[in-house]
Amino acid sequence: MPSWSSSTNEPLLITILGPTATGKTALAAEVAYRLNGEVISADSRQVFRGMDIGTGKDLADYDIHGTHVPYHLIDICHPSEEYSAYRFLNDFVPAFSSIVARGRQPILCGGTGLYIDAVVRRYRLSDAPIDPAYRASLEPFSDDELAARLASYGPLHNHTDTETRERLLRALEIQEYAQAHPDRYTHLPDMHHAVFGTLMDRQHVIDRIEHRLRTRLDEGMTDEVQRLLDQGIAPERLMRFGLEYRHVTKFLLHQCTREEMYRDLFTDIRRFAKRQMTWFRRMERAGVNIHWLDATMPVELLAEQLIVTLKKTTI
Repeated sequence: MPSWSSSTNEPLLITILGPTATGKTALAAEVAYRLNGEVISADSRQVFRGMDIGTGKDLADYDIHGTHVPYHLIDICHPSEEYSAYRFLNDFVPAFSSIVARGRQPILCGGTGLYIDAVVRRYRLSDAPIDPAYRASLEPFSDDELAARLASYGPLHNHTDTETRERLLRALEIQEYAQAHPDRYTHLPDMHHAVFGTLMDRQHVIDRIEHRLRTRLDEGMTDEVQRLLDQGIAPERLMRFGLEYRHVTKFLLHQCTREEMYRDLFTDIRRFAKRQMTWFRRMERAGVNIHWLDATMPVELLAEQLIVTLKKTTI
């Protein structure tokens, strides 16, 4: 085990979060190398096989200083499968427990705020099936009435649940099922948390997004999406993955020019980074203590700073 322990003697989970293009993976790998650790990915798209360039898996980052840092929850399902926060928590638990059982340090790393928040703030989620009869019973109610009913169950974890009627119906369906099946909730093991964030000023993030987007296009991101289409993944399914997969698919279907694809994708990634920071700031307002790090520093210095802070806050 690491040379420090929490005052509660619970296993320690180090979490590294941050907006896209701020070097989270490289930092997590460097910290894992130094602390005999393993990385658990918290990325809602990196779970899918064959989606490598567009999701920024950066698997080469896990080979560091001549050592391979083990990683988990990457390439675990087919792009045609549905993946959810409920499924993520159920995949996270055995990964976390196995790392701890082997005396190694678990490190959660990613930019999917919902997944990270679900672990750090211990969401209780259920695997509610689609219930047509229940949905039909809600048809007479307005969206405002459905939102009020949803609010009656307690504070919302995911505020996007009220953005569309479909999301409202699904959220209510989940709550109703959970009330009737309390044994079908997710259950997280006890753990102590140390949460770190990679932070850059807005212009640094924009510059890195632009550089990474050009690099990914040069590395064959368009060819990757074409291969997925050739393998039978429906265009509508690919577009649901958003960002790179939405805009590249539209380009391959001749719905936009290459220039329009690049322009719109660049704009959407910038907006996505802003939404990520909004989620992380909301976590802070909910009581999560995030130690923000200057991600413009070299990764080796950044890792040193993280470990120094970690020892001060967990011993």
